[in-house]
Amino acid sequence: MATRGNEPIKKAFKKKTWNETRTNDAWAVFKIMGEFVNGFEQLSKIGPCVSIFGSARLKEDNHWYQMAVDVAEGLGHKGYGVISGGGPGIMEAANRGAQKAGAPSVGLNIDLPFEQEPNCYIDPDKSIDFDYFFVRKVIFVKYSQGFIVMPGGFGTLDELFESITLIQTSKIGRFPIVLVGKDYWSGLLDWIKSTMSPNGLINDKDLDLIQLVDSAEEAVEAIDDFYSQYLFKPNF
Repeated sequence: MATRGNEPIKKAFKKKTWNETRTNDAWAVFKIMGEFVNGFEQLSKIGPCVSIFGSARLKEDNHWYQMAVDVAEGLGHKGYGVISGGGPGIMEAANRGAQKAGAPSVGLNIDLPFEQEPNCYIDPDKSIDFDYFFVRKVIFVKYSQGFIVMPGGFGTLDELFESITLIQTSKIGRFPIVLVGKDYWSGLLDWIKSTMSPNGLINDKDLDLIQLVDSAEEAVEAIDDFYSQYLFKPNF
């Protein structure tokens, strides 16, 4: 029985004329360019910001949600704006904390068939919608001076490893990456140390790119300590 998830596969195998293929690809390029231009224009003067990632599925009564509020509020009081994925859960908590502190509250919302609606704590002039994940990730990296990663699923892991890879390969300058929640992240880090590193798949020093903390205060301190010795500057 066909399901909704099969539709992209069926569409990919549907026969198209050369003209249809060329036309569709050309218009896709313009749409991608438009998303980049819109993102650059809206955030060009945003100032120093930290991106906060985490699950869209956690509710207000979850302790990770409240911790994300506290992290964002703490960053706001230190003079940082906050960038989130714009949706519910940890993303909502991040924007909520930024708003409480009176700091810039940015939401980079992705159009999805479920889960994702812009939350109400984003500054009206800083809510941006995307169709393409890769465009959205470029904007995250370009306008962030640090990443704070709360517990989350595959999307959160994607954003975490994307940032580590870009720093590891010197495609962007080094900035702090802070994992919040020792109980949640320790298993992943132990696997990296016990399996990836001994097989020579990463260097031990690559793990120096990540800090593991267990409280909102430690997360804010990790970001602020890093930049106490540097001037803010764009990553690209």
